[in-house]
Amino acid sequence: MAGYTKRELSIIDTAYRIFIRSVSKVMDAEQIGYIDKAYDLALSKYDGRKTLSGGLYVLSLIEMADIAANEIGLRSKTVVGIFLHRITAESDVSLDYIREHFGERIALIVDGYDKISNIQTNNVSFQSEQFRKLYLSLIDDIRVVLIKIIHRLYDMRHKNDVDAKSFKRYLKEVKYLCIPIVHRLGLYELKKELEEKVMIYEYPDEFEDIKRKIRVSSTEQEKLMEGFLEPIRNALDNEHIDYHVKWRTKSIPSIYEKMRTNNLPFEQIFDIFAVRIIIKNSKRSEEKSDCWRVYSIVTNIYQPNPKRLRDWITTPKVSGYESLHTTVQANKNWIEVQIRTERMDEIAEKGSAAHWQYKGRNNKQTTDDWLNQVRDILESPEYGKLDDRLSSSCKSDKIYVFTPSGDLKQLPVGATVLDFAFDIHTQVGSHCSGANVNGKLQPIRYVLNSGDRVEILTNKKQSPKSDWLSVVTTEKARSRIKRYLKDMEMKEAEIGSALFYRRLKNWKIPYTDKLLAAILKEYDLSSGIEFYHQIATEEIDVIRLKEFILSLNEDKENRIERNDTDIVKEKASEESIGEVSIGNNLSDLAFKIAKCCNPVPGEDVIGFISINGGVTLHRRDCNNVIALKKNFPYRIIDVKWNNDNSEYLEVTISIVANNELGLLGTVSNVIRDLRINILNANFDTKENRSVAKLVLQVNNTNLLEQLLRKLRTVKGVLEVRRIS
Repeated sequence: MAGYTKRELSIIDTAYRIFIRSVSKVMDAEQIGYIDKAYDLALSKYDGRKTLSGGLYVLSLIEMADIAANEIGLRSKTVVGIFLHRITAESDVSLDYIREHFGERIALIVDGYDKISNIQTNNVSFQSEQFRKLYLSLIDDIRVVLIKIIHRLYDMRHKNDVDAKSFKRYLKEVKYLCIPIVHRLGLYELKKELEEKVMIYEYPDEFEDIKRKIRVSSTEQEKLMEGFLEPIRNALDNEHIDYHVKWRTKSIPSIYEKMRTNNLPFEQIFDIFAVRIIIKNSKRSEEKSDCWRVYSIVTNIYQPNPKRLRDWITTPKVSGYESLHTTVQANKNWIEVQIRTERMDEIAEKGSAAHWQYKGRNNKQTTDDWLNQVRDILESPEYGKLDDRLSSSCKSDKIYVFTPSGDLKQLPVGATVLDFAFDIHTQVGSHCSGANVNGKLQPIRYVLNSGDRVEILTNKKQSPKSDWLSVVTTEKARSRIKRYLKDMEMKEAEIGSALFYRRLKNWKIPYTDKLLAAILKEYDLSSGIEFYHQIATEEIDVIRLKEFILSLNEDKENRIERNDTDIVKEKASEESIGEVSIGNNLSDLAFKIAKCCNPVPGEDVIGFISINGGVTLHRRDCNNVIALKKNFPYRIIDVKWNNDNSEYLEVTISIVANNELGLLGTVSNVIRDLRINILNANFDTKENRSVAKLVLQVNNTNLLEQLLRKLRTVKGVLEVRRIS
């Protein structure tokens, strides 16, 4: 190991021997040999490597191993995992090598640590429940989480070994991820240290200020609390209540949080000290009465603050927490007293898992449940069995996938690229052609995994198909695909319906429900929509359909007999309408004026073929035309007015003008001079302004435009516009 000096090797060896001696009391020779093997590999692969502050990297691993074994009580597999947790990412050691020489369990630990370390958290909050679930879903062994927490504890203790940018992110990770987990694990001393480290780095001045204010001698603290508890103990003993008492000074971070949340100075924080009275051997049916009985005893001795009463016995917290809290005054000190039974205390200590246990729920385990199992194991005296029992017992049925921008999406296990696309947006899913997953192109069928970063690729020509239903697993994607297919079926049915009615008209055959029923029976179809859809998709031969319809008509004189050549010609002519004129050139095609825009002769218009075969005329700039073009482009035709069309049409205009004397007469004269007839007029006056709505009769668009121009030049007129 050329990277180390003799002195450095001596320092490392001494530190490691001290560590081994400290764990040899609880580990056998085989376990020690297992750790030695991992240590030797780390020593060689991290040959001479230094930390940011200049310390030996291997020494940091030894310190982390000591935290795991001696501060938390973890065993050989976790220690081995600490020595090797970054070795595949930072050296030439492969995961297969780890699996071969250290076993599958250590390989899972190393791989799991790499997965959670590679999570891109730029746009994801550590506070997010989804992030926590992602974090846990990526691992197959709970030791991975514990090793991460140990590593972050080391980082908090050795700030100089971490660059400023990383340390800022680590603080958030500790605050929102590590601290809640160690709380669930029951590692309260570790939790307290992490909370204090966070506050020291985030709010150093506030930390020191509070520390100074609560700094008293241990003798004074004990004197204060013993004096406070003595009359309570005497009263409880006289009532023959079986109990025990705990007391503590609340942590500086918790005090600061109350000051900040309530916007109060330190002097107005009531509960600097906390006392817990735990009632022993209380029957379940008598718990509430026992707690209130103790409450009565305490408040008979000390004056309570009624605003500080918290009754979580009558109404427990969602987590299952039950306790009776009151704040009482003793001399000049405010002290919080928590009253609960042993059962309630266990729930308070262990969280929701204990609550479920007491409720007799043996359903599927969740994150809180299996984390509590770890806590129970950590407190167990059977340390020799610890490592064998630490594997995760909860695997999530969800995966957590990142968007290119770093946003987190939750999907069920087995979800595909196509599921992810529809989860982003229906349009993205409808046009999805594949995805870039972690830098590699993947098809729509590719099954995603937690932690994947997915960029959806789209193609405007792509659209949902019926076989997509076999690709997706989410109900959202399935429903969107079904909806699209149904909409397409309806659109095609509308086309088919229009085509069918046109053919009946050309064949001079009237439509009847009886006729449709006969067709459905002949072709073994369940509905008219299905029939029209097959017409549109040319699944039904038009020539055969006509022959069948004609065969239904017993009146030979009314049948239209044309040869096959004529039918073919008819088909070709019907399917190519092209630009048409409105008037004499299209006298056989019924048309009407759209009420939404009310076009007049001479204006630029389009035609929309209705289902009954007629044509509705819209101004080309009509708002409804946009929707019609989007949904029914196949039913839009180009039309133009005949020059000799002199039909009068109704137009509505709006005039906004100052409320001036004689202005109405002037406007009326302009309209009269152009020989335009006013069919209806409506006037309204608001805030010294008049609004007139006039219904006019015009015969061409040029005349209308001339009128609008002249009205805009009238003095006092502010706005003139056409409404319809």
